[in-house]
Amino acid sequence: MAETEWRKLRADQLRELSKQDAVVILPVASLEQHGPHLPVEVDSMLGETVAARTAAKVAARGQAVVVLPVLWTGLSEHHMSFGGTITLDNAAFAAVVEGVVRSVLRHGFKKIVLLNAHGGNENALRSITDDLTPKLGVPIVQFTYWYAAAVAIAKILETQGGLSHACEAETSMMMAVRPELVAEDRIPLAKSNRDGEGVGGDIAAGVYRWRSIGSRSASGVIGNPEAATKEKGERLFDAISTAVADKLCDKDLWDLPWDSEKP
Repeated sequence: MAETEWRKLRADQLRELSKQDAVVILPVASLEQHGPHLPVEVDSMLGETVAARTAAKVAARGQAVVVLPVLWTGLSEHHMSFGGTITLDNAAFAAVVEGVVRSVLRHGFKKIVLLNAHGGNENALRSITDDLTPKLGVPIVQFTYWYAAAVAIAKILETQGGLSHACEAETSMMMAVRPELVAEDRIPLAKSNRDGEGVGGDIAAGVYRWRSIGSRSASGVIGNPEAATKEKGERLFDAISTAVADKLCDKDLWDLPWDSEKP
C-alpha cells in the first residue's frame, strides 16, 4: 500500500498527491497528564494512530489520502494542576492551526480534515473551522473522533457510555499500541473520589462553567481504567477507523454546497 504519512514522503510525491485531490488529515491532540497509570502523550498517540488507521482504510477504497504529523499540544489549561502538561492559549492554538492549513492549501490540496483527539480542543476547533472556511474559501472538515464513532465505541465499552479521560477506552487503546507505557500496577490509584461529571446535580441543562480536572477528579482520571484490556483496544481502533473512513469517503461530505455566494 502507498505511503500515507506526510513526513515520510518527498516533496515531488506530495505534489503528485495534491493533483490527485488527496484528503489531508491533521491530527490535533495534546500533551497532558493522564492519571497515575498513563503517559502524557496519550491523546497524541491515540489521535495519530486513529488518523493512520483511518487513512489506510480510506486509501484501500481508492481515495488518495495523506496524514500530517500530529499537532501535539493544544488547550490543556484544565490539566495544569497535575503537572506534566503543556498548553497553548486560544490565540496561539488558532494561529498554529491556521498556519498549517494555509501551508497545505498553498500546495494545491483542497480537502482538509482536522481530526481532534483531545476534548479541550473541541470548542476552539469548531470556532477555527467556522472562521477559516469562509476566510480561506475551502470547506474544512472538523470532528472529534469519539463523537464521530460514538455508536461503534458504545458497543464495545462495558462500563462507560463513551470515551472519557484515561478511562476504560483510552487505557485499552494504549494497551493495544504502547503496552509498555501503561503502568498496570498503578491503575487502582486511578479511582476518583470526586464528581466525574461537568455541571451536574440540580443545575439546569444548558449551563456551562469551566472547571479544572482537579476539581472533578482527585486522580486526574475520569472513567474506569480497571475495565481496560488490550483486546478491547484493538476492537476500538478498528471500529473507530472504520466509522471515520466511512464518513470521509462519503461523497456528500465534500460535495454538499457550503457557500450560497458561489455558483
